Amino acid sequence: MEYSLAAVIGTFVLTALCLPYFIIYLRRHDEGQQIREEGPKWHEKKSGTPTMGGLIFLLAILITIFVVSLVGHCLTTPVWLFASVILLFGAIGFADDSVKLKMKRNLGLTARQKFIAQIVTAIIFLVIYFHDQMPTTIPFPVIGEISSPVFFAVFVAFWLVGFSNAVNLTDGLDGLVGGLGIISYGAYAIIAAQQDNQVVLMICLAVVGALLAFLIFNHLPAQIFMGDTGSLALGGGLAAISIILERPWSLLLIGLVYVIETASVILQVFSFKTFHKRIFKMSPIHHHFEIVWGKGSEKKVVLTFWAAGLVGAAIYLLIFL
Repeated sequence: MEYSLAAVIGTFVLTALCLPYFIIYLRRHDEGQQIREEGPKWHEKKSGTPTMGGLIFLLAILITIFVVSLVGHCLTTPVWLFASVILLFGAIGFADDSVKLKMKRNLGLTARQKFIAQIVTAIIFLVIYFHDQMPTTIPFPVIGEISSPVFFAVFVAFWLVGFSNAVNLTDGLDGLVGGLGIISYGAYAIIAAQQDNQVVLMICLAVVGALLAFLIFNHLPAQIFMGDTGSLALGGGLAAISIILERPWSLLLIGLVYVIETASVILQVFSFKTFHKRIFKMSPIHHHFEIVWGKGSEKKVVLTFWAAGLVGAAIYLLIFL
């Protein structure tokens, strides 16, 4: 337990100390976020806000979990699996953010480029996973368990890519993903503790500590955004943790908001292309509520979505833990 405490303190301190200097650096070099033209008009004032803050908290997480693992003699497969996922998904996000900043636009890598890189990341995860002969059983309600390695590989690739993109879609309001990430990883820390998995507990608390520090600078009005660098890595990391703990379906409730946000985009695109009508004022759905509730409602939307995330996580822990 002392190693978990060291992890949460370590990431919090590293992130809190380094972020102010990173913000100053980005401002000096005019490395600011470009805001979507089709977004709410009052978001225009956010244009130029430093981004790629995820780079700092990801480095803090990676440094801390490796140091703690080495000191605690617990540098096991889960550490390598999680580290590879957030490092590689973070690299994809960093490349995407870099293109946006260089070209001074809101569009970075193409969807094809992102998808290929994400699939490669999933393959690397699977290579490590299969090499250490970890469980490949996926439980299904009613029909029971499926133990096919091929099915497992396809499922894992879908889960990693899907949730990395889901969290990325959710990252559209100040503090939204930061708070939801604390709730999601906090829930998995509780599950890991219940399973007496000290390594995963340490990893989850390391992320919680980093995000708590990041929120100091990311809450409304944000001094810095995490960018795709942070959101893609956080989403991929959640999927990895759910697989490592052998509870993949838990993410549907613990990550309820991410699922709803993604569903809103899919429904919006389907409805518009099929019926030429929009279901929502704007997708992802957090923008719909922001527009419906009017200017100045961003904090209300964020708090509401945090509450929804907390309820989803609490339901899972109360029913299935």
